[in-house]
Amino acid sequence: MPISVELPSLGESVVEGTVSRWLVSVGDSVETDQPLVEVTTDKVDAEIPSPTSGVVVKLQAQEGEVVQVGAVLAEIDDTATASPSASGSVAGEAPPPAVEVEAVAESPVQEPAGDGPRATPVARRMAAEANLELGSIEGSGSGGRITKQDVVKHAEEAGEVPSSPMESEAAPTRPEPRLPTPTPTPTPTPTPAQPQSSRESSRPGYAQYALQPGDRVVPMSPVRRVIADHMVYSKRTSPHVGTVAEVDMIAVDRLRKEHKQAFAETYGFGLTYLPFIVHAVVRTLREFPALNASVLEDAIVEKRAIHVGLAAETDRGLVVPVVRNADRLSLAGLAAEIEDLVNRARNRQLGADDLRGGTFTISNPGRQGNLYGFAIINQPQVGILRVGEIKKRAVVKSSHGQDSIVITPMMYAALSYDHRAVDGAAANAFLYRIRELLEEGDFDL
Repeated sequence: MPISVELPSLGESVVEGTVSRWLVSVGDSVETDQPLVEVTTDKVDAEIPSPTSGVVVKLQAQEGEVVQVGAVLAEIDDTATASPSASGSVAGEAPPPAVEVEAVAESPVQEPAGDGPRATPVARRMAAEANLELGSIEGSGSGGRITKQDVVKHAEEAGEVPSSPMESEAAPTRPEPRLPTPTPTPTPTPTPAQPQSSRESSRPGYAQYALQPGDRVVPMSPVRRVIADHMVYSKRTSPHVGTVAEVDMIAVDRLRKEHKQAFAETYGFGLTYLPFIVHAVVRTLREFPALNASVLEDAIVEKRAIHVGLAAETDRGLVVPVVRNADRLSLAGLAAEIEDLVNRARNRQLGADDLRGGTFTISNPGRQGNLYGFAIINQPQVGILRVGEIKKRAVVKSSHGQDSIVITPMMYAALSYDHRAVDGAAANAFLYRIRELLEEGDFDL
């Protein structure tokens, strides 16, 4: 009996993934733990291994297809042997028993039932949005199939869309990911066009942008599309509220400069401001467990463990590796863990376990972080702290009843919190306490 290979959970709140590339074909012989397919999510790229040795008898998903966690990706027969065409045969040897396999069709999609024109789903969607009859379009694909290029060509010849270099600026040809691809729309009148998909908008009066000459179409990558879905889900789920504090970082700055050289000699990497911020947040989370929580139906779960996610920008998008049990680490231990996670994130060496279980997130845009900004909560958490750029500013200080203007390094810290679980008073007290700890500079190195 064939063994099913399912898409496993690849991180907290990850519900789907995109099949990036198959590493095997139907009829291939595979070994246990041999990578079968590459899958992309908004958190991690992962190779799905084979649970057994045997022969691949079926591929259930195509490259570019979005599949849900738990969906069957492939089937492997652990009692079969590979066919000669897949594994090669030695001259003079009898071929092994044939294996009946069911392969996914080479065309990007399966045709719908009926006698209508054969077309890819992208072509059907484009034709429907442009109000074009498929029967009037000549197909240039395999077996006369109508492709995306055929629809664009027909629309341009009919004078219904602006003539623009669509082919050179559109998405890659094959495999075509299941993304909401921007497409030409009729422009003779300014009437609103229909949305591309139900995910985009169902509000009355929604109008899709009509492409203009010179526009460049940049389809979302699988990672960007999943990130977008996750962000929309978070905003729709949590009533976001924000509060901002300005923090005088002079005490942290002095402490960092004092130990900077010795720290680098001891640990082999530089001491940044981020470990101080994380340490202050961790200590405050212990005092304010309402921010280290999740909403579970009609209850709020305050979590004992403190696992801090660190939003890191990479060349493929945003990822949030997690520092586990951050409250058990010294400042130096936090610095070492952060250094390791950030380096592995940028080198694409993070595993699924590195991204699971965060209870609170800190976003640090770095030296180009501007003053401040409100980040979107990383579900199912109830809070995220975004720190801005540390810049020297002239501020008024009071000492012994006298005011004076001093130049000091200042930083804005912006807290976004879920108002379902956290009230304004608790959120403001939480942020105020973080400010106190940073301004006191009470850290052990």
